[in-house]
Amino acid sequence: MNDNPMTTEQESSPRKKAAVLSFTPRGSRLANAAADILKEDWDVLCYMPKGELKDLTAHLFATCDALIFVSACGIAVRAIAPYVASKTSDPAVVVMDEGGSNVISLLSGHIGGANELTRMLAEGLGANPVITTATDVNGKFSVDAWAARNGMAIDSMELAKLFSVRILGEDLPLYSEFPIDGELPEGVYLAYAGKLGAAITFRTIHPFVRTLRLVPKVIHLGIGCRRGTEEQAIDKVVSEVLAEMDLDPLAVADVSSIDLKADEPGLLAFCASRGWKPRFYTADELMAVEGEFSASVFVKKAVGVDNVCERSAVLSAGAGKLILHKTSQNGVTVAAALEDRRICFE
Repeated sequence: MNDNPMTTEQESSPRKKAAVLSFTPRGSRLANAAADILKEDWDVLCYMPKGELKDLTAHLFATCDALIFVSACGIAVRAIAPYVASKTSDPAVVVMDEGGSNVISLLSGHIGGANELTRMLAEGLGANPVITTATDVNGKFSVDAWAARNGMAIDSMELAKLFSVRILGEDLPLYSEFPIDGELPEGVYLAYAGKLGAAITFRTIHPFVRTLRLVPKVIHLGIGCRRGTEEQAIDKVVSEVLAEMDLDPLAVADVSSIDLKADEPGLLAFCASRGWKPRFYTADELMAVEGEFSASVFVKKAVGVDNVCERSAVLSAGAGKLILHKTSQNGVTVAAALEDRRICFE
């Protein structure tokens, strides 16, 4: 058990982080059991706090993806109350009683994943999962939970809330730009028109009067630029290209280029400002990409590959489909590839 969280976090870990707090010897045994259940997919730290919970909870609430209390619900509620802010940013909070009889989804059941975590822990412990979100209770499609599990951006939380309310009383239309495998979830049907509906899309389309857009990160941008090109110049070209193609910036997964640009200040600043991951490939890696590309003899002589932006976009997309061929403007070249994606609700 750890009393000082500041010396036990592993900040470099890419995996989700969970903190399990218990307050008695019996509770600590259950906390360790919970950690064992989660350890394959989570980095789990167990705590047995002594005294005031305020500082510890503040730190964990800000740095963990999930807080699990082995305690009465009241203890958990009082501990997290000062820090609860938004369903889009709050971590999952789950409560387990010391006897291991019940696992309760307390906060961020959908987007934060508390409902899914509750089910996982309850199954592993042989406990009763207690989930109170209306869509789950009524067996309806939980649009925000599904989007979060599948790494999709939700363009309007207001519409997500409205969708979750309306689906309790009526079936709602759903549109997908991607093939769907298996059965549709309860409460939705395929359509491209209606007053309120959800669209799984990488484009800025609105098929319904009020469209809740669920946006997967499936667009991979390839960018080439002259040495010394400023961030603003790259941003201007990319913004114009995305707008002309009706491509949603929320759908961009990463930006790629040749490794000669790995230290290009303007390109790196552009990626950082957008929150897009930069990827860089060698000339040999790019030349090995199969497909038809806009070849340039000049570029081949200069950097060793006949096309940087198209090849790097396709490579990042996992041999995806090129949906935007090389577009050049003011020393910046941009291409975009769409990765292959199928939708499954099971």
